Amino acid sequence: MPATAPRGVGHLRGDESFPAAARKALGDAQLRRNLRHATTTIRAKSGAVIGEVPDWQELRAAGRAIKSDTMARLPELLEQLEAAVTGAGGTVHWATDAVQANRIVTDLVRAAGADRVMKVKSMATQEIGLNEALEAAGIEPVETDLAELIVQLGRDKPSHILVPAIHRNRAEIREIFLREMPDVDAALTDEPAALAAAARRHLRRTFLSTKVAVSGANFAVAETGALAVVESEGNGRMCLTLPETLITVMGVEKVIPTWDDLGVFLQLLPRASTGERMNPYTSMWTGVTPGDGPQQVHLVLLDNGRSAVLADAVGRQALHCIRCSACLNVCPVYERTGGHAYGSVYPGPIGAVLSPQLTGVADNASLPYASSLCGACYDACPVMINIPELLVHLRSQAPHPRSEAIAMAAAAYTMDHPRLYAVAQRAAGLGRVAGPALPPPLNGWTASRDLPAAPPQTFRQWWSENRSES
Repeated sequence: MPATAPRGVGHLRGDESFPAAARKALGDAQLRRNLRHATTTIRAKSGAVIGEVPDWQELRAAGRAIKSDTMARLPELLEQLEAAVTGAGGTVHWATDAVQANRIVTDLVRAAGADRVMKVKSMATQEIGLNEALEAAGIEPVETDLAELIVQLGRDKPSHILVPAIHRNRAEIREIFLREMPDVDAALTDEPAALAAAARRHLRRTFLSTKVAVSGANFAVAETGALAVVESEGNGRMCLTLPETLITVMGVEKVIPTWDDLGVFLQLLPRASTGERMNPYTSMWTGVTPGDGPQQVHLVLLDNGRSAVLADAVGRQALHCIRCSACLNVCPVYERTGGHAYGSVYPGPIGAVLSPQLTGVADNASLPYASSLCGACYDACPVMINIPELLVHLRSQAPHPRSEAIAMAAAAYTMDHPRLYAVAQRAAGLGRVAGPALPPPLNGWTASRDLPAAPPQTFRQWWSENRSES
């Protein structure tokens, strides 16, 4: 079995279980207000632009088909991508895990003679803990995405795939800027335009004076070697064009076969994520163009547990994810707990199925249970990942307490002995007298739900009274 993501590096494992972390989050009323406002707004925008597309379901089916095909021949496509990137003047590096990826990027930055890098928003670099690795090597990472900058300045952690600072309101952001930005105007207000302008002024010097950039990639086209980043602010465009050296860290699942396939995802992603018809900035580059843009282009292909996910015929559909965050925005659990409760850089429904597979289910055993199985995530997913199916699949792999194993063995034994089963049915009928709650120590289940009432008559009793005598 391929190796899972290593412990002690990156941000795939939390310090506590989801139930414990969620319980704390539920007590934060401001957090819940911030989340409710943000997810409601994004859902409305996304629903409006999706409603404009008459063939949305056909597009979803096409996206799923392309991703299924990609996973079926991933090694072949990655080798094709490597050849295309290399042929265009780029350099491809293969990283087995987070430790190796961090080492590769750190060595490349040092080789460029830099002590600072500017970063495009990237889930992959968050996953591997690249910022921490760079800082440990004496290299300053500067996040240029506005939300990521807020998280970095606030010494915080991202809580949403698309909007990492979704848990912060504008008053909190103003306080962070006043405290952490050395050149900020003391009269800064909490108006969004004023906050954005302050961030722009703060970052401008970084864009113009930093010669190494690190990015992720939304897609990589195996056919041509082209890499693509889509964004809404323009900071990515600055990072991808101004520096001398560009290093891209990309999960191996981001490859797609052909240029035509990219057209499908560039329709699906913006509508499902930001509620836009197309992303304001769609940047694509293929290797090196002499005299134009970065002259040293590197692509780091990251595994970090993805081969283990690919080996699971059911679980591999989690690798279809295009990081749109649509599942988070419709999830009733995420809306109430926020992203930090998941303990991983990948929160929400997709995180509940992707993180356990990347780390090994035992290391994130509570995440597959962080769902009501309502199915809203499946309906919203632009590539039709059946997240409820994956949740149930992973629950079967999660370690279970010995007491549960004993209880299930007792139930199996009872059902295998008709007379004992009949006695158990009669005992269950007493539940109508006991009420909707179980007594301790069995009351954990009924603490948040009523015990279903037993029917007044069992099937065996009905059959005995009504079956034909003939």
